[in-house]
Amino acid sequence: MRHLLLLSALCVAVSAQAAPFDKGDAGKGKAIVDKQCASCHISLFKGDGSGVYTRADHKVKTAAQLAARISGCNANTGAGLFPEDETDVGAYLNKTYYKFK
Repeated sequence: MRHLLLLSALCVAVSAQAAPFDKGDAGKGKAIVDKQCASCHISLFKGDGSGVYTRADHKVKTAAQLAARISGCNANTGAGLFPEDETDVGAYLNKTYYKFK
């Protein structure tokens, strides 16, 4: 019985992570990326800047890493995004490039 409860708790924890950016609005996230992120990404990766997300050696392997990377970029560039903006950006990037479940 104890193992069943532990397994149930684990399943709930995993399912809570199943939709890491489900509270975000991908449409708003795209607008933020286009306005506040793309110019830096274009200067670093040329083209439309999407190479930062699609390069073979990309650094982001999990939803948690994506959220941390967005937060880090926000802090390092002084973009001034609110936490809900970061979630919107995560929703857009996850939907468009990463597909984390």
